[in-house]
Amino acid sequence: MMFLSVTEDLVRRRAEHNNCEIFSLEEISLHQQEIEKLEYLDKWCRDLKILYLQNNLIPKIENVGKLKKLEYLNVALNNIERIENLEGCEELKKLDLTANFIGELSSIEALKYNIHLKELFLVGNPCTEFEGYRQFVVATLHQLKCLDSKEIERSERIQALQNYPEVKQKIREQEQAYLLKRAREKEEAQRRMLERKDKKQKQRESNIGFDSSDSLQNKENHQAEGDGEQETWRRVDDDEEDRRFWEEPTPYTPESRLETHRYIEEKRRAKDNIRESKKREKPLRTLVTAEGKVLNVNVPKLHFSLKDDEENNQIILDLAVYRHLDTSLLDVDVQPTYIRVLVKGKPFQFVLPEEVKPDSSSAKRSQTTGHLVVTMPKAKEIIMAKQKVSTSIKHSDCNTLQKNARSGQAEKLEVDPSKYSFPDVTKIIQEKERIGQGPISLQPEKITETKKSFVDFENNEDVPPLI
Repeated sequence: MMFLSVTEDLVRRRAEHNNCEIFSLEEISLHQQEIEKLEYLDKWCRDLKILYLQNNLIPKIENVGKLKKLEYLNVALNNIERIENLEGCEELKKLDLTANFIGELSSIEALKYNIHLKELFLVGNPCTEFEGYRQFVVATLHQLKCLDSKEIERSERIQALQNYPEVKQKIREQEQAYLLKRAREKEEAQRRMLERKDKKQKQRESNIGFDSSDSLQNKENHQAEGDGEQETWRRVDDDEEDRRFWEEPTPYTPESRLETHRYIEEKRRAKDNIRESKKREKPLRTLVTAEGKVLNVNVPKLHFSLKDDEENNQIILDLAVYRHLDTSLLDVDVQPTYIRVLVKGKPFQFVLPEEVKPDSSSAKRSQTTGHLVVTMPKAKEIIMAKQKVSTSIKHSDCNTLQKNARSGQAEKLEVDPSKYSFPDVTKIIQEKERIGQGPISLQPEKITETKKSFVDFENNEDVPPLI
């Protein structure tokens, strides 16, 4: 059986007021920590003056004898049955043992060596029901000033000392009766624990047998229905077990208190396991079907916009990522036909309208909005024509071309400015054939003939000649 003991991590967490330093710690509170074994404090915290250990499951006072500076020890609401191992606490002034299971009242004689002890609390212990309890304690501990929040008067101490032999004999007899009762309680607790273990074992075996009796086909056909029924039956069994456990009359003993704690802890772990199993059983979201079709997915539920930039021949994705999200929590994967972004592990996937170049793509974060902007060049390149204005065109034609450029319309070069018609394609082809077949010396004649063909040709001296 595993006992929960004091750990260094627990002590450091409880030493925040001392900058998590434990060697110089003078006060520490370890209450309600489900501690079942008291250890290590006398080695780690030698300078302790105040120690709170109330409401735990400590069965025995131990490993505190080296705390020479300890002045106040609170071990109320534990499973302590006798007072011991406090002789080394030389500066102990106050000891709180409220609501424990101390039945050996004679064990208080160990406190005679704590000469500075002034206050003692034993309320809620079985020994307080003994006849002559207070007289015995007052007569035994001469240094005590206050018992169970009631001051000890001088007359009370004198009377207790006078009747001490008789009271001591009565206390011894009542102690023996209590110890016999405790022995029976321990046997009963052991028997109940074994019965509970056997019952759990049989229930586990019956569940295994029930599972093995079902065929594989039935499991496949009725898996959902079977899981629901099994969950319902499990819940009913748990409710029935809870009802029996809490309604069954049980004596208040250290064993029953420990059993209750174990039962609550077991139920809590079972709920945690069910919760974790449900998280693990959550199906993964399908991003690509079995046929290879890529799906559009937006698990993080982020706003986005997709822009087709025809001028730069690229596609721009603007994903509204949380502004203060760390960039290390983003993972961008650009594929030729789709883009996938993992935001804190949640996938965002979008199928692109055109094929892109993953190697030339880039991703950036906006410093103002935090948005993720992914630029993806298109795989299909578009060649844009760059036209040059000829020097032989009139100024009026240049102005016309400038106006057309401003209006964004297609530019056309007219042979005859007075007529809005396309040049004769047949003549152009013939000229190209003559240029291709003739030698280089024939090109000036072609240029001369071209000049002659223009009726309205004007010689502009400002324009340099074509060579």
